[in-house]
Amino acid sequence: MSTQNNRSIIKLENVRLSFPSLWRERKFAPTDAKGSYSATFILDKKSNAKEIGELKRAVDNLVREALKGKHPGAQKICVRDGSEKADTAGYGDGVMFVNARTDKRPQVVARDLSPLTEDDDKPLAGDYVNATIELWAQDNQYGKRINAKLRAVQFVKTGERFGEGSVDVSKEFAPLDDESVV
Repeated sequence: MSTQNNRSIIKLENVRLSFPSLWRERKFAPTDAKGSYSATFILDKKSNAKEIGELKRAVDNLVREALKGKHPGAQKICVRDGSEKADTAGYGDGVMFVNARTDKRPQVVARDLSPLTEDDDKPLAGDYVNATIELWAQDNQYGKRINAKLRAVQFVKTGERFGEGSVDVSKEFAPLDDESVV
């Protein structure tokens, strides 16, 4: 972790990728004028204990220094306990997660650092990645928060996909002959 000007850059290693929007901007509210790129990173409490410790120290420092000790509340901090989303695949008691976003498309690279594109079909939700994020404190007319800016993502390995997977269409529909009219 490196800290400068009330910002902390943290490298997350071998974490699971969730809700990625790495290639296209996504609007989070209908009133958003512009979308952003984003991802959620799931950290295992045992194997990612070092990163979780760094994240907690960075949050504590930002609350103490940038927010002058005024804690904004757990719901306004980008680092949270996985039990909050226990009903979502990949989350639960044994993990922490951090939401990060940015206005500019983040660099996404392969294991050998070659650039990846959306056509490479990786990384996807459930894959393991390395990522760098920048924690920063918000204290303005919109309130106090601790946010994370998404900097870069490196694909590590394919993981079990989140979600239900594809539908078996043979169980959904019957074949139609050429003369069938719907």
